[in-house]
Amino acid sequence: MSTTGATADPLAALGELPGVAESVESVRKSVDRVYGHRVMRRRSNAVTSEAALRGARGSAALSGADWALEEVRRRTDFSGQDDGEARTMGAALRLTAEAGQLLSIWRQSPLRVLARLHLVAAGEDHARVGRPRQEGEPVDEPLVELPLPSAAEVSGRLDGLAELIIKGSSAPALVTAAVVHGELLALRPFGFDNGLVARAAERIVLIGSGLDPKSVCPAEVGHAELGRAAYLAALDGYVSGTPEGMAAWIGHCGRAIELGARESTAVCEALQRGAA
Repeated sequence: MSTTGATADPLAALGELPGVAESVESVRKSVDRVYGHRVMRRRSNAVTSEAALRGARGSAALSGADWALEEVRRRTDFSGQDDGEARTMGAALRLTAEAGQLLSIWRQSPLRVLARLHLVAAGEDHARVGRPRQEGEPVDEPLVELPLPSAAEVSGRLDGLAELIIKGSSAPALVTAAVVHGELLALRPFGFDNGLVARAAERIVLIGSGLDPKSVCPAEVGHAELGRAAYLAALDGYVSGTPEGMAAWIGHCGRAIELGARESTAVCEALQRGAA
């Protein structure tokens, strides 16, 4: 995504692409439906906790650890010493828990937040954790097969993204969240776990924008439900930089949020019936 051009607010310009306003409105209605549920007045913490668990499961599924929800509930050891899927699931769970703690930093120092998210995902400290990759360093992100930008391009585009976030935008939360998510996936700035970090950053935007302040509309659930093939096809549209491709990616992210909202509405119904 280019962050330069005639407009001082490129994110707002994306909000004017064909179909985006309709996606924004559809997302708003879905989110309002969850927040208007009577269970949210009494048991919102329970809905938030369940959304976090389901969101982490969805994000891990997109990174290759497609576990049943009950398996995630049952497991207590996600150290993943000899199990890459367990390590991925543990990283997703840690990121989901951490995202809400970083809201106050995000608008002032988004790059610091991204570094923190990568450190949390890694679960350990070594030379490649928490910093953008350097030229020649490999990237382990096998599910995203797009051409890899150079380290110099990554640095410039991360700075541009951070500048947009710090300046703020009149764009709807959906647009900003989709751009943050898409840009991080396109750049793959870290040596590994870029998908997990990108989806956690999307979550931060949705919470911090006020669209989903209680984090009960897990977009990760929707991304997983829509499927990896559709996810990657929509990402191709983002990377193309065309108006049609960008609008398609934003619309895809909007549908993911709607499906996350639908999931939490079902959780509210189950809590109301005493079934969860």
